[in-house]
This record gives sequence, C-alpha cells and structure tokens, in this order.
Amino acid sequence: MWRAAILTAALGLCGAATHAEAEITSARFDGPTTRYAHGVLGDTVEYGQLVLETRDGGKRQTVTITLPQDHVFEDLQPRLADVTGDGLPEVVVIETDARQGAALAIYGPKGKLAETPHIGTSNRWLAPIGVADLDGDGAVELAYVDRPHLAKTLRVWRYEDGSLRQIASAKGLTNHKIGWDFIAGGIRGCGEDLELVTANAGWTRIVATRLQAGQLISRDLGAYSGPDSLNRAAECR
Repeated sequence: MWRAAILTAALGLCGAATHAEAEITSARFDGPTTRYAHGVLGDTVEYGQLVLETRDGGKRQTVTITLPQDHVFEDLQPRLADVTGDGLPEVVVIETDARQGAALAIYGPKGKLAETPHIGTSNRWLAPIGVADLDGDGAVELAYVDRPHLAKTLRVWRYEDGSLRQIASAKGLTNHKIGWDFIAGGIRGCGEDLELVTANAGWTRIVATRLQAGQLISRDLGAYSGPDSLNRAAECR
C-alpha cells in the first residue's frame, strides 16, 4: 500500500543562495520494493530510489538516485530542509542497510552528503522528529528517536564540515509504535524556544524536550491519550 506521511520537517531558508548549485524544488521516493521485509511502517514495501526535481536558473532537471540492492529508503517521505546553511534545501531521509539497520542520511543534487552511523544490526529503525536550529545559535540540528520500540533514545545531530556529529542524547523517549504508517509529535515553537515533542518510554505522558547549552532538558506536558495528543501538543494546542 502507499503510505501517507503526517510528519513534516521544514526549515526557513536562510538568505539567498550565492553559488551555482542546483536547487532542489521537490523530492519523492520511487522504485517500491519488498527486498527488505522489516515492515515497521505497517507493510513490507520500501523504496529503492530517491527522485529529485531541481532548478538551475531556467534549467529544470530530474535526478534519480538509485540505492544498491542491500539498501532501501525505509521511510514515509523525503524531508526538504537547508541543513548545510547555504540557502538551498537538502533532502533528509531514513536509509537502511539490510545488515546494519537504519541511518539518517542527507542528500543533495549530486548525491549523498553525509549520514549518521547505521544502528548496527538488521531490523532496527529510527524515527525522525524534525530539522531546525533548536538552540538558536544559527546551526541546524537534526533530531530522531533511535529504535523507538527498543532503545527509545532521542539523539540530536549537527552537520559540520561535511559530516554529522552527535551533540546530545536522552533516554526514555519515543514517537512511534510498530505498524504505524506515521510518526507522531514533532517540533513545536510555542514560545521562545523550540521543543521536541515525544511520548515517554511507557506511552503515558507527553514530553517536550529543548536543546540548551548542549544539553537536552525535558518537561511534562500532560497525559498521553493517543498519537493525536502528541500532534496537538506539537501544534501548540
């Protein structure tokens, strides 16, 4: 079946691009495949291709990135965000190695720019929360829950000098249950600080976590009553 994503992660572009790199205007998955039958998102269909629509001045081009047979995009939909700070969006996706599990990867028009380490074993996944400048210092962070059904660990990474570096982590948080064809929660901006909205490990409370001085600080937002309660919290409702 074709899955509809409710998670979106967007970042306002910081100024105009100042070089000749092509701009990614949209991205989608293609090449549906059942070669990796993990089924964490409710079916066994994943994707073998990432299709980018680009614009370079008046020239438009379609770029198709095809993964090797031992990799899949184990994901809902690509996320466009300016991760590098060059004023142009990159694409953030979950890319899974059949033997080593999931990683968070960043792609540009010319291919992969960086990725986190794969989790380390097959049938292990991660659930993105979002992409944003979480602590207001001008650098962009990428946040996800590492193994939301097992380790339940929030990890925050930063793109620096062509690679991703983990800058903070916190245990006891989750945002996905096996079989859900969506990821609950996200990034909220209800006050001065951005916060990451997840559930606690036992799925009883809604938790908001902010990045401050390199540390993740969490606070309780109330009782968890289903995925919609996380989504409402992420929307400041």
